[in-house]
Amino acid sequence: MTVVELRIPSWEEMAFRQELLADPATMAYNAAWGGTIDFPPERWEAWYRRWVAQPEGERFYRYLWAPEEQAFVGEAAWHLDRETGRVLADVIVHSRYRGRDYGGAGLDLLCRAAREAGWAVLYDHIALDNQAAGMFLRRGFREESRDAEGVWLRKDLKEETL
Repeated sequence: MTVVELRIPSWEEMAFRQELLADPATMAYNAAWGGTIDFPPERWEAWYRRWVAQPEGERFYRYLWAPEEQAFVGEAAWHLDRETGRVLADVIVHSRYRGRDYGGAGLDLLCRAAREAGWAVLYDHIALDNQAAGMFLRRGFREESRDAEGVWLRKDLKEETL
């Protein structure tokens, strides 16, 4: 069984997020939306305040810590998308740690955190060519719909024991 923990990152640990978002292999799933994401230190303060220090019940952000690696292996987050009214999941595992089920274990913890925050449903919108859709489906998400950009997946958090 894969063990992963959710950890609140410190300000000093934001460099891992910068590395994660800048890695082309890690961000290949995001090719349809631009690939890698620039996250320079001058953006860290505002981002950290919004996502970590003052999430206001609308955001949740944690690093994925793998004890066997003694390292951060990815990130897990959810946020309320005001445009759609949906709570959207986000799990990213660094490319060098993929294939070890850290993403699936992190997704399970993320679902639990969303349910504990009072949310009944968690969604993700995944590009049609993104292999991570299988991970979501194996973790109880169901396809809700498709559009030109991808597939909407949904998990009813109240229906099962997490």
